[in-house]
Amino acid sequence: GCDSSLNLTSQKATDAVDNIFRSLRDIARARMHMKQFNSIHNAGSNTHQAASYKPLLKQVVEEICNPERPDPVDIEHVSSGLTDLLKTGFSMFMKVNRPHPGDHPLLIIFMVGGVTVSEVKMVKDLVATRKPGTQ
Repeated sequence: GCDSSLNLTSQKATDAVDNIFRSLRDIARARMHMKQFNSIHNAGSNTHQAASYKPLLKQVVEEICNPERPDPVDIEHVSSGLTDLLKTGFSMFMKVNRPHPGDHPLLIIFMVGGVTVSEVKMVKDLVATRKPGTQ
């Protein structure tokens, strides 16, 4: 709400900071229901005191490229065709494994808001080392 520093008042600065923290709380609230990807902050432990930051995009790509392939908790497969819908319907009666995102040779990640060049490089490096042959 300020076009120059001459118009800056204490109230305008306080309002701007309040808006920033309101946005951060809204972002945190949007991920509260998640079990695996609910935080980008690691507080550390008794043996390793330093807090660390692990980007959400890195967490998602590591989960997709995980060689042990557990069933993803916060990543959901959406059925797209009649065959997939039939498989989903039969899964209520039989043990049918959902497709894993790492099963496919081409993975498209759509990030609302975009990504930085360093994030693109991070994804490319992670996929190249953990899941070669995947685009």
